[in-house]
Amino acid sequence: MSTLDYRLGIDVGGTNTDAVILDRSDQVRAKVKVPTTADVTSGIIAVLDAVVRSPGIDASRITHAMLGTTHATNAVLERRKLLPVAVVRIGGPATLGVRPMFGWPADLAAAVSAGAVIVDGGIEFDGRDLSVFDSDAVARFLGAVAGHAEGVAITSVFAPVSPRHELLAAEIVRRELGEVPVSLSHKIGSVGLLERESATILNTALAGVAGDIAQALGQALGAHGLSPVTFFAQNDGTLMALDHVLGYPVLTIGSGPANSIRGAAFLTGRTDALVADVGGTSTDIGVLVNGFPRESSQGVEIGGIRTNFRMPDLVTIAVGGGTVLGGTDQAVRLGPVSVGYRLREEALVFGGSTPTLTDSAVATGRVVLGDPALTAPSRRLLEAAARAADSQLADAIDRVKTAKGDLTLIAVGGGSILIPDGLPGVSDVVRPEHFDAANAIGAAIAAVSGQVDRIFHFGSGGRKAALAKASDEAMDHAVAAGADPGSVQIIELEEIPLAYLTSPAVRIRAKAAGTLGGLGGPVT
Repeated sequence: MSTLDYRLGIDVGGTNTDAVILDRSDQVRAKVKVPTTADVTSGIIAVLDAVVRSPGIDASRITHAMLGTTHATNAVLERRKLLPVAVVRIGGPATLGVRPMFGWPADLAAAVSAGAVIVDGGIEFDGRDLSVFDSDAVARFLGAVAGHAEGVAITSVFAPVSPRHELLAAEIVRRELGEVPVSLSHKIGSVGLLERESATILNTALAGVAGDIAQALGQALGAHGLSPVTFFAQNDGTLMALDHVLGYPVLTIGSGPANSIRGAAFLTGRTDALVADVGGTSTDIGVLVNGFPRESSQGVEIGGIRTNFRMPDLVTIAVGGGTVLGGTDQAVRLGPVSVGYRLREEALVFGGSTPTLTDSAVATGRVVLGDPALTAPSRRLLEAAARAADSQLADAIDRVKTAKGDLTLIAVGGGSILIPDGLPGVSDVVRPEHFDAANAIGAAIAAVSGQVDRIFHFGSGGRKAALAKASDEAMDHAVAAGADPGSVQIIELEEIPLAYLTSPAVRIRAKAAGTLGGLGGPVT
Protein backbone atom coordinates (compact mmCIF):
# COMPACT_ATOMS: atom_id res chain seq x y z
CA MET A 1 0.00 0.00 0.00
CA SER A 2 1.24 3.50 -0.85
CA THR A 3 2.90 5.67 1.80
CA LEU A 4 0.35 8.21 2.95
CA ASP A 5 0.76 11.77 1.66
CA TYR A 6 -2.30 13.68 0.41
CA ARG A 7 -5.76 12.21 1.04
CA LEU A 8 -8.66 13.13 -1.21
CA GLY A 9 -12.09 12.90 0.41
CA ILE A 10 -15.27 13.17 -1.66
CA ASP A 11 -18.82 13.00 -0.32
CA VAL A 12 -21.95 13.08 -2.48
CA GLY A 13 -24.93 14.74 -0.82
CA GLY A 14 -28.45 15.32 -2.04
CA THR A 15 -27.71 18.99 -2.80
CA ASN A 16 -23.92 19.33 -3.03
CA THR A 17 -20.91 17.16 -3.70
CA ASP A 18 -17.95 18.13 -1.52
CA ALA A 19 -14.23 17.40 -1.85
CA VAL A 20 -11.28 18.09 0.42
CA ILE A 21 -7.56 17.38 0.31
CA LEU A 22 -5.80 16.68 3.62
CA ASP A 23 -2.04 16.48 4.07
CA ARG A 24 -0.04 14.13 6.30
CA SER A 25 -0.61 16.45 9.27
CA ASP A 26 -4.40 16.29 8.80
CA GLN A 27 -4.52 19.92 7.67
CA VAL A 28 -7.11 20.90 5.06
CA ARG A 29 -5.16 22.01 1.98
CA ALA A 30 -8.12 22.45 -0.38
CA LYS A 31 -11.91 22.46 -0.12
CA VAL A 32 -14.48 22.58 -2.93
CA LYS A 33 -18.28 22.31 -3.14
CA VAL A 34 -20.24 21.80 -6.39
CA PRO A 35 -23.92 20.97 -7.06
CA THR A 36 -24.77 17.27 -7.07
CA THR A 37 -25.90 16.18 -10.53
CA ALA A 38 -28.81 13.97 -11.48
CA ASP A 39 -26.49 11.14 -12.57
CA VAL A 40 -24.19 11.72 -9.54
CA THR A 41 -21.10 10.65 -11.52
CA SER A 42 -20.68 13.90 -13.44
CA GLY A 43 -20.86 15.79 -10.12
CA ILE A 44 -17.99 13.67 -8.81
CA ILE A 45 -15.97 14.41 -11.95
CA ALA A 46 -16.68 18.16 -11.60
CA VAL A 47 -15.66 18.35 -7.94
CA LEU A 48 -12.51 16.34 -8.61
CA ASP A 49 -11.56 18.64 -11.47
CA ALA A 50 -12.04 21.65 -9.20
CA VAL A 51 -10.22 20.41 -6.13
CA VAL A 52 -7.08 19.17 -7.90
CA ARG A 53 -6.76 22.60 -9.54
CA SER A 54 -6.93 24.44 -6.20
CA PRO A 55 -4.06 26.88 -5.54
CA GLY A 56 -0.98 25.24 -4.06
CA ILE A 57 -2.12 21.68 -4.73
CA ASP A 58 0.27 19.22 -6.36
CA ALA A 59 -2.19 16.55 -7.50
CA SER A 60 0.59 14.01 -7.97
CA ARG A 61 0.90 13.84 -4.16
CA ILE A 62 -2.59 12.33 -3.79
CA THR A 63 -1.89 8.78 -2.62
CA HIS A 64 -5.32 7.86 -1.23
CA ALA A 65 -8.87 8.68 -2.37
CA MET A 66 -11.98 8.09 -0.26
CA LEU A 67 -15.51 8.33 -1.63
CA GLY A 68 -18.84 8.49 0.15
CA THR A 69 -21.58 8.20 -2.43
CA THR A 70 -25.35 8.05 -2.85
CA HIS A 71 -25.14 5.81 -5.94
CA ALA A 72 -26.40 2.71 -4.12
CA THR A 73 -29.13 4.59 -2.26
CA ASN A 74 -30.39 6.24 -5.45
CA ALA A 75 -30.38 2.94 -7.34
CA VAL A 76 -32.68 1.37 -4.75
CA LEU A 77 -34.97 4.39 -4.39
CA GLU A 78 -35.25 4.89 -8.15
CA ARG A 79 -35.36 1.16 -9.03
CA ARG A 80 -32.67 1.51 -11.69
CA LYS A 81 -29.44 -0.26 -12.65
CA LEU A 82 -30.29 -3.19 -10.37
CA LEU A 83 -29.18 -6.67 -11.37
CA PRO A 84 -31.82 -9.44 -11.68
CA VAL A 85 -31.16 -11.76 -8.72
CA ALA A 86 -31.86 -15.44 -8.20
CA VAL A 87 -32.82 -15.93 -4.54
CA VAL A 88 -31.94 -19.15 -2.74
CA ARG A 89 -33.26 -19.65 0.78
CA ILE A 90 -31.98 -22.70 2.64
CA GLY A 91 -34.64 -23.35 5.25
CA GLY A 92 -37.23 -25.85 4.09
CA PRO A 93 -39.56 -27.13 5.21
CA ALA A 94 -39.54 -24.87 8.30
CA THR A 95 -39.79 -21.53 6.43
CA LEU A 96 -42.16 -22.41 3.59
CA GLY A 97 -44.88 -20.25 5.14
CA VAL A 98 -43.20 -16.96 4.15
CA ARG A 99 -41.79 -16.63 0.65
CA PRO A 100 -38.61 -14.68 -0.16
CA MET A 101 -39.16 -10.96 -0.81
CA PHE A 102 -42.49 -11.07 1.02
CA GLY A 103 -43.63 -7.51 1.74
CA TRP A 104 -41.34 -5.90 -0.84
CA PRO A 105 -42.86 -3.05 -2.90
CA ALA A 106 -44.10 -4.60 -6.15
CA ASP A 107 -42.02 -2.35 -8.40
CA LEU A 108 -38.79 -3.08 -6.51
CA ALA A 109 -39.46 -6.83 -6.50
CA ALA A 110 -40.13 -6.72 -10.24
CA ALA A 111 -36.87 -4.84 -10.86
CA VAL A 112 -34.79 -7.31 -8.83
CA SER A 113 -36.28 -10.79 -8.86
CA ALA A 114 -35.11 -13.41 -11.36
CA GLY A 115 -36.82 -16.18 -9.43
CA ALA A 116 -36.71 -17.58 -5.90
CA VAL A 117 -36.65 -21.01 -4.28
CA ILE A 118 -36.77 -22.45 -0.77
CA VAL A 119 -34.78 -25.68 -0.42
CA ASP A 120 -34.38 -28.04 2.50
CA GLY A 121 -31.53 -27.31 4.87
CA GLY A 122 -30.51 -24.64 7.33
CA ILE A 123 -28.99 -24.61 10.79
CA GLU A 124 -30.48 -24.92 14.26
CA PHE A 125 -29.57 -22.27 16.86
CA ASP A 126 -27.22 -24.81 18.47
CA GLY A 127 -25.30 -25.43 15.25
CA ARG A 128 -26.95 -28.72 14.23
CA ASP A 129 -28.59 -29.19 10.83
CA LEU A 130 -32.20 -28.05 10.76
CA SER A 131 -32.71 -30.51 7.90
CA VAL A 132 -30.54 -32.17 5.29
CA PHE A 133 -29.22 -29.69 2.72
CA ASP A 134 -30.83 -30.38 -0.68
CA SER A 135 -28.01 -29.62 -3.11
CA ASP A 136 -29.90 -31.16 -6.05
CA ALA A 137 -32.78 -28.71 -5.60
CA VAL A 138 -30.33 -25.79 -5.68
CA ALA A 139 -28.75 -27.10 -8.92
CA ARG A 140 -32.15 -27.59 -10.58
CA PHE A 141 -33.24 -24.06 -9.68
CA LEU A 142 -30.03 -22.50 -10.95
CA GLY A 143 -30.39 -24.39 -14.20
CA ALA A 144 -33.90 -22.97 -14.61
CA VAL A 145 -32.79 -19.34 -14.07
CA ALA A 146 -29.57 -19.54 -16.10
CA GLY A 147 -29.61 -16.80 -18.71
CA HIS A 148 -31.99 -14.65 -16.63
CA ALA A 149 -30.20 -14.20 -13.30
CA GLU A 150 -27.11 -12.00 -13.22
CA GLY A 151 -26.45 -12.60 -9.53
CA VAL A 152 -27.41 -14.99 -6.72
CA ALA A 153 -28.39 -14.22 -3.11
CA ILE A 154 -28.06 -17.13 -0.67
CA THR A 155 -29.61 -17.11 2.80
CA SER A 156 -29.68 -19.95 5.30
CA VAL A 157 -31.59 -20.22 8.53
CA PHE A 158 -29.21 -19.32 11.37
CA ALA A 159 -26.29 -18.76 9.03
CA PRO A 160 -24.70 -16.44 11.66
CA VAL A 161 -24.33 -19.59 13.81
CA SER A 162 -22.80 -21.64 11.00
CA PRO A 163 -22.42 -20.69 7.31
CA ARG A 164 -21.70 -24.20 6.06
CA HIS A 165 -24.91 -24.64 4.03
CA GLU A 166 -24.46 -21.21 2.42
CA LEU A 167 -20.89 -22.12 1.48
CA LEU A 168 -22.05 -25.39 -0.09
CA ALA A 169 -24.68 -23.52 -2.10
CA ALA A 170 -22.08 -21.00 -3.29
CA GLU A 171 -19.98 -23.86 -4.69
CA ILE A 172 -23.00 -25.07 -6.65
CA VAL A 173 -23.53 -21.55 -8.06
CA ARG A 174 -19.96 -21.41 -9.32
CA ARG A 175 -20.37 -24.84 -10.92
CA GLU A 176 -23.70 -24.08 -12.58
CA LEU A 177 -23.45 -20.36 -13.45
CA GLY A 178 -19.76 -19.53 -13.39
CA GLU A 179 -18.40 -16.27 -12.00
CA VAL A 180 -21.58 -14.32 -11.29
CA PRO A 181 -21.91 -12.06 -8.23
CA VAL A 182 -22.89 -14.16 -5.19
CA SER A 183 -23.89 -12.74 -1.78
CA LEU A 184 -23.96 -14.88 1.36
CA SER A 185 -26.17 -13.63 4.16
CA HIS A 186 -23.81 -14.51 7.02
CA LYS A 187 -21.37 -11.89 5.69
CA ILE A 188 -23.98 -9.12 5.47
CA GLY A 189 -26.71 -9.21 8.10
CA SER A 190 -27.21 -10.44 11.65
CA VAL A 191 -29.73 -12.74 13.31
CA GLY A 192 -33.23 -12.36 11.80
CA LEU A 193 -33.98 -14.39 8.67
CA LEU A 194 -36.24 -12.15 6.59
CA GLU A 195 -34.36 -8.91 7.21
CA ARG A 196 -31.00 -10.60 6.58
CA GLU A 197 -32.36 -12.16 3.41
CA SER A 198 -33.60 -8.79 2.13
CA ALA A 199 -30.22 -7.16 2.80
CA THR A 200 -28.49 -10.01 0.95
CA ILE A 201 -30.77 -9.67 -2.08
CA LEU A 202 -30.19 -5.91 -2.20
CA ASN A 203 -26.45 -6.44 -1.95
CA THR A 204 -26.47 -8.72 -4.98
CA ALA A 205 -28.71 -6.39 -6.97
CA LEU A 206 -26.27 -3.52 -6.37
CA ALA A 207 -23.22 -5.37 -7.69
CA GLY A 208 -23.48 -3.66 -11.09
CA VAL A 209 -23.83 -0.24 -9.47
CA ALA A 210 -20.67 -0.86 -7.45
CA GLY A 211 -18.78 -1.71 -10.62
CA ASP A 212 -20.02 1.47 -12.30
CA ILE A 213 -18.95 3.61 -9.31
CA ALA A 214 -15.48 2.10 -9.27
CA GLN A 215 -15.08 2.57 -13.01
CA ALA A 216 -16.31 6.17 -12.97
CA LEU A 217 -14.03 7.15 -10.10
CA GLY A 218 -11.09 5.41 -11.73
CA GLN A 219 -11.70 7.24 -15.00
CA ALA A 220 -12.04 10.60 -13.24
CA LEU A 221 -8.79 10.06 -11.37
CA GLY A 222 -7.07 8.70 -14.47
CA ALA A 223 -7.99 11.82 -16.44
CA HIS A 224 -5.62 13.70 -14.10
CA GLY A 225 -2.96 11.01 -14.27
CA LEU A 226 -3.76 9.84 -10.73
CA SER A 227 -3.84 6.26 -9.47
CA PRO A 228 -4.28 6.51 -5.67
CA VAL A 229 -5.30 3.67 -3.39
CA THR A 230 -9.09 3.93 -3.39
CA PHE A 231 -11.48 3.37 -0.50
CA PHE A 232 -15.23 3.76 -0.13
CA ALA A 233 -17.04 5.02 2.96
CA GLN A 234 -19.50 2.67 4.58
CA ASN A 235 -22.46 3.02 6.91
CA ASP A 236 -20.59 2.88 10.21
CA GLY A 237 -18.24 5.79 9.51
CA THR A 238 -15.32 3.63 8.39
CA LEU A 239 -13.81 2.66 5.04
CA MET A 240 -13.50 -0.43 2.91
CA ALA A 241 -11.09 -1.07 0.06
CA LEU A 242 -12.18 -0.95 -3.57
CA ASP A 243 -12.25 -4.72 -4.04
CA HIS A 244 -14.29 -5.05 -0.83
CA VAL A 245 -16.98 -2.61 -1.94
CA LEU A 246 -17.48 -4.61 -5.13
CA GLY A 247 -18.57 -7.52 -2.92
CA TYR A 248 -20.55 -5.51 -0.34
CA PRO A 249 -22.07 -2.43 -2.04
CA VAL A 250 -25.10 -2.42 0.28
CA LEU A 251 -22.78 -1.32 3.10
CA THR A 252 -22.30 2.07 1.40
CA ILE A 253 -25.94 3.04 1.96
CA GLY A 254 -26.05 5.62 4.75
CA SER A 255 -22.38 6.53 4.42
CA GLY A 256 -23.09 10.26 4.01
CA PRO A 257 -24.42 10.96 7.54
CA ALA A 258 -21.79 8.63 9.00
CA ASN A 259 -19.06 10.63 7.25
CA SER A 260 -20.40 13.86 8.71
CA ILE A 261 -20.47 12.44 12.23
CA ARG A 262 -16.88 11.21 11.91
CA GLY A 263 -15.88 14.56 10.44
CA ALA A 264 -17.51 16.36 13.36
CA ALA A 265 -15.48 14.25 15.80
CA PHE A 266 -12.26 14.98 13.93
CA LEU A 267 -12.83 18.74 13.65
CA THR A 268 -13.71 19.20 17.34
CA GLY A 269 -11.69 16.49 19.05
CA ARG A 270 -14.90 15.32 20.77
CA THR A 271 -15.61 11.61 21.12
CA ASP A 272 -19.10 11.80 22.64
CA ALA A 273 -21.67 14.38 21.53
CA LEU A 274 -24.75 15.01 19.45
CA VAL A 275 -24.15 15.90 15.80
CA ALA A 276 -26.52 17.82 13.51
CA ASP A 277 -25.65 17.64 9.81
CA VAL A 278 -27.73 20.27 8.03
CA GLY A 279 -27.82 20.15 4.25
CA GLY A 280 -29.88 21.90 1.64
CA THR A 281 -32.88 19.59 1.98
CA SER A 282 -32.78 17.84 5.34
CA THR A 283 -31.07 17.56 8.72
CA ASP A 284 -29.64 14.33 10.11
CA ILE A 285 -29.13 14.19 13.87
CA GLY A 286 -26.96 11.40 15.23
CA VAL A 287 -24.85 10.56 18.24
CA LEU A 288 -21.09 10.25 18.59
CA VAL A 289 -20.04 7.38 20.85
CA ASN A 290 -16.32 6.78 21.33
CA GLY A 291 -15.64 8.79 18.18
CA PHE A 292 -17.93 6.75 15.91
CA PRO A 293 -21.62 7.03 14.96
CA ARG A 294 -23.96 5.19 17.28
CA GLU A 295 -25.45 2.32 15.32
CA SER A 296 -29.15 1.60 15.14
CA SER A 297 -30.24 -1.30 17.33
CA GLN A 298 -33.26 -2.01 15.13
CA GLY A 299 -33.72 -2.95 11.51
CA VAL A 300 -33.52 -0.16 8.97
CA GLU A 301 -35.99 0.35 6.14
CA ILE A 302 -34.44 1.00 2.73
CA GLY A 303 -36.57 1.58 -0.35
CA GLY A 304 -39.60 0.17 1.45
CA ILE A 305 -38.04 -3.06 2.80
CA ARG A 306 -36.69 -4.01 6.21
CA THR A 307 -33.02 -4.96 6.59
CA ASN A 308 -30.74 -5.63 9.56
CA PHE A 309 -27.20 -4.65 8.62
CA ARG A 310 -25.31 -1.94 10.45
CA MET A 311 -26.54 1.63 9.91
CA PRO A 312 -26.08 4.86 11.89
CA ASP A 313 -28.85 5.65 14.36
CA LEU A 314 -30.32 8.88 12.98
CA VAL A 315 -33.35 11.10 13.24
CA THR A 316 -33.92 12.92 9.94
CA ILE A 317 -36.19 15.93 9.50
CA ALA A 318 -37.11 17.96 6.42
CA VAL A 319 -35.27 21.09 7.57
CA GLY A 320 -32.46 22.39 5.36
CA GLY A 321 -30.99 25.58 3.99
CA GLY A 322 -33.09 25.37 0.85
CA THR A 323 -36.37 24.40 2.55
CA VAL A 324 -39.20 26.38 0.96
CA LEU A 325 -41.51 28.30 3.30
CA GLY A 326 -45.26 28.51 2.84
CA GLY A 327 -48.41 29.54 4.68
CA THR A 328 -48.51 32.60 6.90
CA ASP A 329 -46.71 33.77 10.01
CA GLN A 330 -49.68 32.38 11.99
CA ALA A 331 -49.48 28.96 10.32
CA VAL A 332 -46.08 28.62 8.69
CA ARG A 333 -45.30 25.57 6.58
CA LEU A 334 -41.77 24.17 6.24
CA GLY A 335 -41.09 22.25 3.02
CA PRO A 336 -40.98 19.41 2.29
CA VAL A 337 -39.90 21.00 -1.02
CA SER A 338 -36.38 22.45 -1.20
CA VAL A 339 -34.74 24.66 -3.82
CA GLY A 340 -31.60 22.55 -3.32
CA TYR A 341 -28.57 23.66 -5.31
CA ARG A 342 -30.64 26.53 -6.83
CA LEU A 343 -30.46 28.42 -3.53
CA ARG A 344 -28.31 31.26 -4.94
CA GLU A 345 -30.82 31.86 -7.70
CA GLU A 346 -34.11 31.47 -5.82
CA ALA A 347 -33.60 32.62 -2.19
CA LEU A 348 -34.79 36.12 -1.28
CA VAL A 349 -31.40 37.32 -0.02
CA PHE A 350 -29.88 36.59 -3.44
CA GLY A 351 -32.58 38.46 -5.36
CA GLY A 352 -34.89 35.49 -5.92
CA SER A 353 -38.57 35.19 -5.14
CA THR A 354 -38.72 32.04 -2.98
CA PRO A 355 -38.64 32.36 0.82
CA THR A 356 -36.33 29.71 2.32
CA LEU A 357 -34.92 28.82 5.71
CA THR A 358 -31.65 30.47 4.67
CA ASP A 359 -33.61 33.73 4.35
CA SER A 360 -35.02 33.01 7.81
CA ALA A 361 -31.50 32.63 9.25
CA VAL A 362 -30.50 35.98 7.70
CA ALA A 363 -33.67 37.75 8.90
CA THR A 364 -33.13 36.55 12.48
CA GLY A 365 -29.48 37.62 12.53
CA ARG A 366 -27.96 34.13 12.68
CA VAL A 367 -25.82 34.74 9.59
CA VAL A 368 -24.83 37.62 7.30
CA LEU A 369 -25.45 36.51 3.73
CA GLY A 370 -26.58 38.18 0.53
CA ASP A 371 -28.68 41.31 0.99
CA PRO A 372 -30.54 41.19 4.33
CA ALA A 373 -32.73 44.13 3.27
CA LEU A 374 -34.49 41.87 0.76
CA THR A 375 -36.02 39.88 3.63
CA ALA A 376 -37.86 42.87 5.12
CA PRO A 377 -41.22 42.36 3.33
CA SER A 378 -41.40 38.76 4.58
CA ARG A 379 -39.87 39.30 8.03
CA ARG A 380 -42.82 38.02 10.09
CA LEU A 381 -43.06 34.83 8.03
CA LEU A 382 -39.30 34.28 8.24
CA GLU A 383 -39.22 34.80 12.02
CA ALA A 384 -42.11 32.36 12.45
CA ALA A 385 -40.28 29.85 10.27
CA ALA A 386 -37.18 30.11 12.47
CA ARG A 387 -39.27 29.30 15.55
CA ALA A 388 -40.91 26.34 13.79
CA ALA A 389 -37.56 24.99 12.60
CA ASP A 390 -36.09 25.35 16.12
CA SER A 391 -39.04 23.41 17.51
CA GLN A 392 -38.50 20.57 15.03
CA LEU A 393 -34.78 20.48 15.83
CA ALA A 394 -35.47 20.33 19.58
CA ASP A 395 -37.94 17.51 19.08
CA ALA A 396 -35.46 15.56 16.93
CA ILE A 397 -32.72 16.02 19.54
CA ASP A 398 -35.05 14.72 22.23
CA ARG A 399 -35.84 11.64 20.11
CA VAL A 400 -32.21 10.74 19.45
CA LYS A 401 -31.08 11.08 23.09
CA THR A 402 -31.18 7.98 25.28
CA ALA A 403 -30.34 9.52 28.66
CA LYS A 404 -31.24 12.56 30.73
CA GLY A 405 -29.06 15.64 30.80
CA ASP A 406 -27.89 18.20 28.29
CA LEU A 407 -25.26 17.28 25.72
CA THR A 408 -22.94 19.19 23.40
CA LEU A 409 -24.28 19.60 19.87
CA ILE A 410 -21.77 19.81 17.01
CA ALA A 411 -23.27 21.68 14.06
CA VAL A 412 -21.89 20.76 10.63
CA GLY A 413 -23.01 20.95 7.02
CA GLY A 414 -23.55 23.94 4.79
CA GLY A 415 -27.00 24.56 6.26
CA SER A 416 -25.89 24.55 9.91
CA ILE A 417 -26.28 28.33 9.97
CA LEU A 418 -29.92 27.48 10.75
CA ILE A 419 -29.08 26.11 14.19
CA PRO A 420 -29.46 28.64 17.03
CA ASP A 421 -26.95 28.96 19.84
CA GLY A 422 -29.41 27.56 22.37
CA LEU A 423 -31.77 24.57 22.14
CA PRO A 424 -33.56 22.49 24.79
CA GLY A 425 -31.48 19.47 25.77
CA VAL A 426 -28.26 21.05 24.47
CA SER A 427 -25.55 22.39 26.80
CA ASP A 428 -23.60 24.19 24.08
CA VAL A 429 -23.41 24.37 20.29
CA VAL A 430 -19.98 23.87 18.73
CA ARG A 431 -19.36 25.17 15.19
CA PRO A 432 -15.92 23.93 14.08
CA GLU A 433 -13.76 25.33 11.34
CA HIS A 434 -14.50 23.67 7.97
CA PHE A 435 -17.95 22.71 9.28
CA ASP A 436 -19.35 22.94 5.74
CA ALA A 437 -17.07 20.13 4.51
CA ALA A 438 -17.31 17.80 7.52
CA ASN A 439 -18.74 15.02 5.34
CA ALA A 440 -15.81 14.95 2.92
CA ILE A 441 -13.35 15.33 5.81
CA GLY A 442 -15.01 12.41 7.55
CA ALA A 443 -14.42 10.27 4.48
CA ALA A 444 -10.78 11.38 4.22
CA ILE A 445 -9.85 10.61 7.84
CA ALA A 446 -11.92 7.44 8.35
CA ALA A 447 -10.48 4.21 9.67
CA VAL A 448 -11.07 0.78 8.11
CA SER A 449 -13.28 -1.61 10.04
CA GLY A 450 -14.57 -5.14 10.29
CA GLN A 451 -17.48 -6.49 12.29
CA VAL A 452 -18.87 -9.79 13.56
CA ASP A 453 -22.43 -10.24 14.83
CA ARG A 454 -23.39 -13.86 15.40
CA ILE A 455 -24.15 -16.55 17.96
CA PHE A 456 -21.25 -18.37 19.59
CA HIS A 457 -21.67 -21.64 21.49
CA PHE A 458 -19.41 -22.14 24.46
CA GLY A 459 -16.95 -24.95 23.91
CA SER A 460 -14.19 -26.14 26.19
CA GLY A 461 -12.82 -22.59 26.46
CA GLY A 462 -16.15 -21.13 27.61
CA ARG A 463 -17.08 -17.46 27.45
CA LYS A 464 -13.50 -16.18 27.29
CA ALA A 465 -12.70 -18.28 24.22
CA ALA A 466 -15.90 -17.16 22.46
CA LEU A 467 -15.07 -13.49 23.00
CA ALA A 468 -11.53 -14.04 21.76
CA LYS A 469 -12.78 -15.83 18.65
CA ALA A 470 -15.27 -13.04 17.86
CA SER A 471 -12.55 -10.43 18.33
CA ASP A 472 -10.13 -12.31 16.07
CA GLU A 473 -12.76 -12.65 13.34
CA ALA A 474 -13.61 -8.94 13.49
CA MET A 475 -9.93 -8.02 13.22
CA ASP A 476 -9.50 -10.39 10.27
CA HIS A 477 -12.46 -8.70 8.54
CA ALA A 478 -10.88 -5.28 9.10
CA VAL A 479 -7.60 -6.40 7.52
CA ALA A 480 -9.51 -7.91 4.59
CA ALA A 481 -11.27 -4.57 4.10
CA GLY A 482 -7.93 -2.74 3.81
CA ALA A 483 -6.73 -1.91 7.35
CA ASP A 484 -3.07 -1.90 8.30
CA PRO A 485 -2.74 -5.17 10.33
CA GLY A 486 -0.42 -3.56 12.87
CA SER A 487 -2.97 -0.87 13.79
CA VAL A 488 -6.15 -2.95 14.09
CA GLN A 489 -7.82 -3.01 17.49
CA ILE A 490 -11.22 -3.86 18.96
CA ILE A 491 -13.32 -0.74 19.45
CA GLU A 492 -16.66 -2.37 20.40
CA LEU A 493 -17.42 -5.69 22.11
CA GLU A 494 -20.95 -6.52 23.20
CA GLU A 495 -22.44 -9.70 24.64
CA ILE A 496 -26.16 -10.51 24.42
CA PRO A 497 -27.06 -13.55 26.57
CA LEU A 498 -29.45 -16.08 25.05
CA ALA A 499 -30.94 -17.60 28.16
CA TYR A 500 -33.68 -19.51 26.31
CA LEU A 501 -31.23 -21.91 24.63
CA THR A 502 -30.65 -25.40 26.00
CA SER A 503 -26.85 -25.17 25.58
CA PRO A 504 -24.66 -22.26 26.77
CA ALA A 505 -24.45 -19.65 24.01
CA VAL A 506 -24.21 -15.90 23.54
CA ARG A 507 -24.68 -13.45 20.72
CA ILE A 508 -21.50 -11.41 20.35
CA ARG A 509 -21.06 -8.17 18.42
CA ALA A 510 -17.39 -7.34 17.89
CA LYS A 511 -16.10 -4.41 15.87
CA ALA A 512 -12.47 -3.79 14.98
CA ALA A 513 -10.89 -0.83 13.19
CA GLY A 514 -7.45 0.10 11.95
CA THR A 515 -5.73 2.94 10.15
CA LEU A 516 -4.68 3.12 6.53
CA GLY A 517 -1.23 2.00 5.53
CA GLY A 518 1.29 4.80 6.10
CA LEU A 519 -0.82 6.64 8.68
CA GLY A 520 0.38 4.73 11.73
CA GLY A 521 -0.85 4.91 15.30
CA PRO A 522 -4.05 3.62 16.90
CA VAL A 523 -7.56 4.38 15.68
CA THR A 524 -9.06 7.58 17.08
